[in-house]
Amino acid sequence: MVRRERLAAVATLALLQVFVCAVGAYVLAGGGLSGLAAKPPSRTASPAPSAVALVTAGPVLALAPDGSPPGKTTLAARLARALGDSALGGNVGAVVIDVAAGTVLFGSRADTGITPASTTKVATAVAALTSLGPDTRLATRVVQPKGGAITIVGGGDPTLAGPKAGRSSYPRSASLVALAFRTAQALKAAGVTSVGLSYDDTLFSGARTAPGWKPGYVPEGSVAPVTALTIDEGRQDPRTSARYEDPPRSTAAAFASLLGRYGVKVGRSIRPARTAVTDKEIARVESPPVYELVEHMLTLSDNDLAEALAHLVAVKEGRPGTFTGVAEAVRGTLMKLGVGDGVVVYDGSGLSTRNRITPAALARLIALSASPSNPRLHALISGLPIAGFTGTLGRRYDKEETKGAAGVVRAKTGTLNGVNTLTGLARTADGRLVSFAFMADNVSDPDGAVAALDRLAALVSRCGCS
Repeated sequence: MVRRERLAAVATLALLQVFVCAVGAYVLAGGGLSGLAAKPPSRTASPAPSAVALVTAGPVLALAPDGSPPGKTTLAARLARALGDSALGGNVGAVVIDVAAGTVLFGSRADTGITPASTTKVATAVAALTSLGPDTRLATRVVQPKGGAITIVGGGDPTLAGPKAGRSSYPRSASLVALAFRTAQALKAAGVTSVGLSYDDTLFSGARTAPGWKPGYVPEGSVAPVTALTIDEGRQDPRTSARYEDPPRSTAAAFASLLGRYGVKVGRSIRPARTAVTDKEIARVESPPVYELVEHMLTLSDNDLAEALAHLVAVKEGRPGTFTGVAEAVRGTLMKLGVGDGVVVYDGSGLSTRNRITPAALARLIALSASPSNPRLHALISGLPIAGFTGTLGRRYDKEETKGAAGVVRAKTGTLNGVNTLTGLARTADGRLVSFAFMADNVSDPDGAVAALDRLAALVSRCGCS
């Protein structure tokens, strides 16, 4: 097993270098080395920027030339045939955009709003990286008014690791255990060994589930109730999908138990509270930076993280931390960038069946994020799953008609009952970088639809068409 994992890691790294070289050719041609990625904080290293540094310091592989764009007529003929696959159902939209020129190379119902499912996370990612900034970290704090009880304050970090969490992988999560240890140290230094405890989760407010969510989403473990204070994304056990009914209360209870372990007794009554800006902070832990959270959200299609980031965008943009605030703030942020047309969302994850995004809007968001003029958005590109190797595309692109696109296509998937979507980047056989979106929301054969979408992306990647 160890040998197999090592081989998989080596293969993934090799393909990542190939993809970086390909995208790097376009980026370097447009704006030089400094345009490829926002510099991460010195405390944290991101796999994407480090891979780029490895390639550009002395190319491991020669940079691919930015070839000629595909011929529209030939591309249209090939895609039109593939879009006729009956597995895609009766409501299908598609678009292919030349990233460098911004021109539409192919479109079919490109401006029709279609249920996006998890490709909604592309819009959430752009909004979060733009509004919050790629280097922002989310703080979970403990505060204390003068001589009073302490309050644990949620900062919207669903990745906060609880006491049952195992060793953190990339990105490395903040820890409730560390927060309790630091709090106990501060209290005991002040001569306090017994204290009252409350919790403040008021950064987010309103309904904890979104319009258009099915009643079974929380019970089945697809997502937790959305709150500003939670551990392990609301999971009762990080290894299972069962969620807490009340994540803030459960988090506070776990925190109280940890304080007891470190020699601070907590009173029996743990209640919600609203803190004041004048309350003294005595301890804090911070999440990984937003760019790492965005990469994780996209690669693994993390619903809880998507909802937290969308709610934080709402708060940052001066709107309530509610689903209504999310709908207004995400679209408003995208409109400021000139890419809001065709985007209507009711949540950040894409679980809502009310969301509608056009194929053209998704492909524009991808193209915008790949541009050398938008370094703050490049974490979206590095977070997209690699066909055949990582995330939600890790077990796809292994069929004869699609395996040639493995390691070449990078894309976000979307799946709901009756909905299958795919949006991302590919470099054509002539070396041209293109973004694409293929969307179907009247699907009766989901496995067939997934295969059809993969064939469409593979067709784009191997198209010479000039």
